[in-house]
Amino acid sequence: MPDIRPNRLSRDEIARNFSELHPPLSRSEALIEADRCYFCFDAPCTTACPTDIDIPLFIQKIRSGNLRGSAHTILAENIMGGMCARVCPTEVLCEEACVRNSHEDKPVEIGLLQRYATDPVLDDDTQLFSRAEASGHRVAVVGGGPAGLSCAHRLAMLGHEVALFDREQKLGGLNEYGIAAYKTVNNFAQREIDYILSIGGIEVHAGVTLGEDTTISRLRDQYDAVFLGVGLSSVNWLGIEGEELPGVENAVEYIAELRQASDKGDLPVGRRVVVIGGGMTAIDVAVQSKRLGAEQVDIVYRRSINQMGASDYEKNLAKTNGVTIHTFARPLKVLGRGHVSGVLFERTARDEYGSSADTGETYTLDADVVFKAIGQKLRDGVLDDGSIRMKSGKIVVGDNQSTSLAGVWAGGDCVLGGDDLTVTAVQHGKVAAVAIDRYLRTRENGYG
Repeated sequence: MPDIRPNRLSRDEIARNFSELHPPLSRSEALIEADRCYFCFDAPCTTACPTDIDIPLFIQKIRSGNLRGSAHTILAENIMGGMCARVCPTEVLCEEACVRNSHEDKPVEIGLLQRYATDPVLDDDTQLFSRAEASGHRVAVVGGGPAGLSCAHRLAMLGHEVALFDREQKLGGLNEYGIAAYKTVNNFAQREIDYILSIGGIEVHAGVTLGEDTTISRLRDQYDAVFLGVGLSSVNWLGIEGEELPGVENAVEYIAELRQASDKGDLPVGRRVVVIGGGMTAIDVAVQSKRLGAEQVDIVYRRSINQMGASDYEKNLAKTNGVTIHTFARPLKVLGRGHVSGVLFERTARDEYGSSADTGETYTLDADVVFKAIGQKLRDGVLDDGSIRMKSGKIVVGDNQSTSLAGVWAGGDCVLGGDDLTVTAVQHGKVAAVAIDRYLRTRENGYG
């Protein structure tokens, strides 16, 4: 019989397990860390930042006690700098590029310093930005995740009226529904969204699904421009026998349920959990299952550990939380009668071309719950008329995030070539907003 139940741990244990992963820096800690920065000219950390934040400048302002100025430097480039300070893989971006990052030294804690600068702005509701004179233009932004929110905020700053549509009742996208609960505590995602919307000029339409309640064609008729930040709301299937058995779950949906739970202890968790996949979602659902009281949690990935989508930091986090990572194995069949009882895997090996090849050797992992975390895709019916160019199931965009359809831009996870990071989605939205502004003003001057 499957062993799936809630309250495997006490309330105190769960509270500890889902407390903040990285506590904020104190004032003295922040000043000590800021002093470690060399304030490089042509700083490699800034080059490594997808949103082009002037990192030495914001750290220098912390050092001089100008926290408001430091926050402005960050948020002017990345309006979701507070969230990115918590979830951005700084260890492979700005901190990896830090000149202090060596065997003898460690990089400056840029992420924690960024949080130190931005948190007071949200805590005090200090509005650092204002709207330009009204342009008379109206833009539809579809998707209330990082890309859509970034685009909407920049468009509002530039004086445009924005109608922001999202299929959920709460904005935030994966920041609200898809990130491990211990990474963003105290309702931070919604507090940041409230700050973004407080600039004004953004009208929110919740519970509106593209392809069902409205279409791109209709939005193009009703608005002067359209931005698509719809994300990837459908999950890939394993395509194997037994996948339909009870107990085979969608990792993204489970994380969302956990994020929205008023009492995390009430969420049922298996004693033996198998996670299939190798990205951040796989790590998040595995670690959270362990922190909810699962006794055995296994992640299984078809290639080498170095080819996993999750960062080294996240993989180490999984290991230190007691998660076992298996590599070079692919699922053949989900086992069970009436409910999942395990998964049959075939071992793989790297062939001469660097791809994984079957070996014929198999093994079984017992499971009460199996989580699918092998990537997401655009939901069927989102793009209504096939007029937008697609490749590999994603939207093809140009350098300024323009699609093949005139007057339509796109960004975030739904576009081809992205890396599924919040910080990249924010940059997409910002770049698109500037391009949309240029497009609208060119047309109003009679050049378009």
